[in-house]
Amino acid sequence: MGRGRQKAKQTKVARQLKYYSPETDYARLERELSGAAARTQPRDEDLDRDDEFDEYGNWAAGDSR
Repeated sequence: MGRGRQKAKQTKVARQLKYYSPETDYARLERELSGAAARTQPRDEDLDRDDEFDEYGNWAAGDSR
């Protein structure tokens, strides 16, 4: 008897999750995305890592610069 009640509750929750569509705040989303673009600029440390990878790639390819 307990399993039926548990399954019914899980089914109810699954339906709510499937069909629930909250209102989208497009202005907030735009602010969030425009702010994220400024943070995705590469940092100096990231550029150093890229140089190290290029040196390894040259070495692995047999280029002896």
